[in-house]
Amino acid sequence: MSGSSLRSFEYLEGLSGTVFNRLYRQPSTALAIFRRMLPHLAKSFVMAMLYISHPLPVSDLEAWVRPDSKRQRDYAFSLLERLHVMTIVTQPGKARAYVLTNPFASSLRLALTGGGNHKSFGVPCNTPSKHPVGVSELDEFARRQWESVLGYMVGSTGIDVGDEGVKLSQGVKTLLQAGGLVQVRGRKAEITKEGFAFILQEVNAQVWTVLIYYLDNAENLRMDVVDVLSFLFLLGSLELGQDYSKATLTPTQLQMLEDLGDFGIVYQSSPTSTRFYPTRLATTLTSDSSALRSVGSNFNNALTSSSDGAKGFIVIETNYRIYAYTHSNLQIAILQLFTRLSTRYPNMVAGKITRDSIRRAVAMGITSDQIISFLSTHAHPQMRKNNTMILPPTVVDQIRLWQIEGERMTSTVGFLLKDFVGQREFEDVCRYAEEIGVLVWKNETRRMFFVTKHEQIAQFIRVRKEAGKKV
Repeated sequence: MSGSSLRSFEYLEGLSGTVFNRLYRQPSTALAIFRRMLPHLAKSFVMAMLYISHPLPVSDLEAWVRPDSKRQRDYAFSLLERLHVMTIVTQPGKARAYVLTNPFASSLRLALTGGGNHKSFGVPCNTPSKHPVGVSELDEFARRQWESVLGYMVGSTGIDVGDEGVKLSQGVKTLLQAGGLVQVRGRKAEITKEGFAFILQEVNAQVWTVLIYYLDNAENLRMDVVDVLSFLFLLGSLELGQDYSKATLTPTQLQMLEDLGDFGIVYQSSPTSTRFYPTRLATTLTSDSSALRSVGSNFNNALTSSSDGAKGFIVIETNYRIYAYTHSNLQIAILQLFTRLSTRYPNMVAGKITRDSIRRAVAMGITSDQIISFLSTHAHPQMRKNNTMILPPTVVDQIRLWQIEGERMTSTVGFLLKDFVGQREFEDVCRYAEEIGVLVWKNETRRMFFVTKHEQIAQFIRVRKEAGKKV
């Protein structure tokens, strides 16, 4: 299961059976779940049972799978049950049997064979647009909007990343903050550890991550979660370049059009327009195709069939010098999060990975493993000729050591207590400090210990001395 499928599955798994029952009334949702969420073995079970009207004994289904594939079989059964696609039926005097749930089965049959008046796959406009929008224009719109979102996240580098014509709405910024991808200090947004991990994901996974945050906030926005999910699955079934009517959309889905437009997922010429266009970010939501290869790459590259065709652009030397053959402001801004850049040419930037640059990145929550992963993923083809190690081992080790260096020592503000009269007094006071949870360190040989607060300790010593005088 891909990263984007896993992210969406984790969300779906937490939904109730009632929600699934409403979701599966839409054939587009049933087809999207079937295509995107199920492994091949689970799909085989579904297709075998789709036109069987009676429950199928569990023993019959198990007999279809080789004994050495028991783990895959059990996983397929478990997944189908968790997604409420299949359920167990028990009848007196009969063996346990599986049956496909309704309305999933009926909706999937409609999706595969056609028919009905459900309109869950969108309604194409039957009149030509006065200002038609082509695929290349939709790709450019989606690229500008999505790179502006990523640019806002890495904006703390000081490099102007976003397109001048694109202004992110406050809703987009609030959603990124609510998801923990950025944190705002003063007027500046700084990327977090989770945000950098988000940057490293493929674009489909990035889009689904944002959409899950959107779903988490749907109730706060007074939106129906089922309406929101149904519309997302609908978008994944639409055709790129085709305009669709807004007449059949619910109020929740009409509001979503404006919100998703800020991310470049859908395009509409104006909020009052009667039609909308899905972009490539939308049409790849429920497929294995990639919307974008990586940050900063264009949509034409997304049409290539293999991710291996995406060429890297980073060269690293053993002396920590780094050369990046790119003119993308976004890629340069990401590099500057952990690199000290010194020179910039029209198609290349040069710099150096230093102790200070790595520690600055670590202070922002970015880990050494994330930095190494980014450099490896985007390494230049020349660096991949060595099959054993893509990056120089000395550089990899030093990046990790610089992170550990900052974690080697931590400072604690407190008070050192020493010069006790005797061992008995030391033990009593130290024990009291431990009981109230302020003891950090102790040395019994030298009769001293360190605490974070001293007020209660001082009161205890005073009371103890007064009790001793009375005795």
